[in-house]
Amino acid sequence: MVVRPGALAELPALLRHAAPAHRYAVVTDANVAPLWGDTVLRLLRQEGLVADPIVVAAGERAKSRESWAEVLDSLLALGLGRDGCVVAVGGGAVGDLAGFAAATFLRGIPVVQVPTTLLAMVDASVGGKTGIDLPAGKNLAGAFHHPRLVLVDPSTLATLPDQELRSGLAEVVKHGAIADSTYLVGVMAERDAIFDRVASVLAVVVARSIQIKASFAASDPYELGPRKALNAGHTIGHAVELLSGYALPHGHAVGIGLVVETRAGELAGLTAGGTAARVELALGTLGLPTRVPAAMDPAAVLAAARSDKKTRAAQLHYAVLSGIGAVARTGDGGWTFALADDLVVMALEQCRERA
Repeated sequence: MVVRPGALAELPALLRHAAPAHRYAVVTDANVAPLWGDTVLRLLRQEGLVADPIVVAAGERAKSRESWAEVLDSLLALGLGRDGCVVAVGGGAVGDLAGFAAATFLRGIPVVQVPTTLLAMVDASVGGKTGIDLPAGKNLAGAFHHPRLVLVDPSTLATLPDQELRSGLAEVVKHGAIADSTYLVGVMAERDAIFDRVASVLAVVVARSIQIKASFAASDPYELGPRKALNAGHTIGHAVELLSGYALPHGHAVGIGLVVETRAGELAGLTAGGTAARVELALGTLGLPTRVPAAMDPAAVLAAARSDKKTRAAQLHYAVLSGIGAVARTGDGGWTFALADDLVVMALEQCRERA
C-alpha cells in the first residue's frame, strides 16, 4: 500500500517490484481514460513496460455480467497469459470489475489497484473484495482476490466532481463511526480543506481510513467475524441504491443506510441514544443526504434488502453502532444482529423524507 501525493509517477518502478509481468492490461472507464488512464499507459510505456488499455462503461453499469465477459475476451485478445497483470485505474466499479476479471481469468492472475476516486481509495481498493452486480442486487457474484499493490495518489482527486468526493466521504464517516470518534470529528473540522482538494490533508484522511478498514480486513479476510463491522450502513444502503436504479451514488446510499441502521439500533436498545443524530450531523456537515427518499416505501426497501448477501436463513443481519467510534457486539461475541423487520420499518419511516 502506497499513499502519498505524486505517487502515480512511481507506478512503473513499483510494478516491477510488486507485480512484474510480461504484459499489463490497464482497465479503466470512459470517463477516467482521458484523465488518468492515458497517463498510466504513458508512464508504463515510457519505462519500457508493455501495456494496453481496456475501456469499459462508466459507473455502476460497468459491473455487469456482460462487461465482465467483455473484459475477459479483451484479455484473451491482448494475449495475456498467467504472466500478465491487470491494472485497475478508476473508481470502485472499475476496481471491482477488473479485480473480478483478474480473479477469474486463467484461474487467477495478479491485479494492481490504482484508485482515482475517494470512495475507491478508502473502500473498494482495500481488502481484496471483487465482484459484479446481478439484476437482483449489488456484488452478488464475486471473489476475494487481493491486489499485489494499491497505489493511492490523492492528487488524482483534483479532477473528481464534488458529488463523487462526497460519496467517498460517506465511507470515511462510517470508518470514524465504527472505530474512531476523534478521526470523525477531525474530518468534519477539515471540511473546507477536503473540498479544496488539499492533497496533504486528503493523504492523512485517506491513510487513516485505509488503516481502519485494513485492521478489520486483515484480521478476518473472509468476513466471518470482525470484518462484518465494515458493513455498517450497507444492508439498507444497498437496498436504497438498488431501488434508485443506481441513480443515487453508492456513498450517498450508504450514508442514508448508516443513519437508518443506527436509528434501528437505538430502537432495539443496542445503540446509545442520540448516536443517529450525531451520524446525521457528520454526514450533513459534509453535504451528504441523510434521509430515505420519500418515493421509497419502507416495505419495498426491506424487500430489496433481502437480496443482500448478508442475509442468513432468510433473516437480515445488521452491523450496528453501540455509539460513535464502536460497534455493538452480541452476547456471544458476534458482530451482527438480526433486527426485527417491524423495528427496521419503523426506523425507515422515522428517517424518511416527508413528501
